[in-house]
Order: sequence, then C-alpha cells, then structure tokens
Amino acid sequence: MEIMEGELRRLRSGLEAEDDQQRLFLVRVRFTAEDPARVIADAREVLTRVVERTGDWPAFERWPQLLPTWFVERCAPEPREPEPSEHLDVEAWLRQWRAMTPTERAAVSEGPWTLSGWLYYFDPTEEGAGDDRSWWWWHAGTDSSGGGWVEVATTGWPFGSGSLSWLIEASGGTNLAYGP
Repeated sequence: MEIMEGELRRLRSGLEAEDDQQRLFLVRVRFTAEDPARVIADAREVLTRVVERTGDWPAFERWPQLLPTWFVERCAPEPREPEPSEHLDVEAWLRQWRAMTPTERAAVSEGPWTLSGWLYYFDPTEEGAGDDRSWWWWHAGTDSSGGGWVEVATTGWPFGSGSLSWLIEASGGTNLAYGP
C-alpha cells in the first residue's frame, strides 16, 4: 500500500525530496502532442481517480461516472455478451491467430482498449491484476523539443507497459517511445 500512497502523492503534487532517496528502476516513455502539458494533466487526472479507489474498488458499472467522460468515450466499446446459443470455437480462433503474420497480430493488439480491459490492470480484487502491477507513476514533464515524457517506477525491463501506453494515447499522446 505504501507504493500506491507514494504514487498518489506524486500524481497530486509531484516529486518530493524523499523520492530522491529511493533506488528504483525507472523507465521513461516519450510522446509527441500538440499540448504535451495537457496530455500529462489528463493522464494524471485519470490515474489519480483510479489509484484513489484501490482500497475500496468500485463495481465496473460505477467507473464511467468516476472517470472523466473524455477518457471513457475514447475507450473501445465493451464486447457484447454472447447469446446462450453462441459459443466460441477456440480451435478455429487459434488456427486463425496462428495464420496471421507478426504485423497482423500486432495490429490486432493496437487501438483503443476497452475500459474494462484497462481497469483490469489496476483492479486489486481477485478478478483483476492490480495486486501485481508492474508500473507506478513517478514523474512527468515536457522537453525543449515540444514533446512530453512520463517516467514510471517498474518491476524491471521489459514490463507490462500496455496500460501505460493506452493511458498516454487516450490522453492525446502519440509516437510513444520507451527509453532514456
């Protein structure tokens, strides 16, 4: 819980002197945007609302009211529930997946995330992966080239960065690049 309390403090007010004492594995993701400061502010707003609720995780139905409307609207539609007569032909799906090129597989993974898919990575209940998060907000800023960056504390490299990438993209960042 201490890690999330520090994350929430940094989301709300930025780095403090005590943060410099910690020795963590930090990764920076750079992005471009018309207004990188706005991207950072928007990403902070969304993540703050999520991290604030990790102690008392709301039901999924409540999240569209808890998160900014613009973020919810940028997420992909939730998949519909299958009819009882429908069933997934796993073998057919697997054959189709295996027949795809790496580029085709990557394209399937890109694009907007569903809200439920994104929240899964923060959900601390048994239904989610929040107890095993792989990144925490550390710092963010803009640079002289007109771009922006977000720095996160991670469990190592590589790490599960998809939820971070979607947060930045939904906030208006493009051309994401991980590194120094």
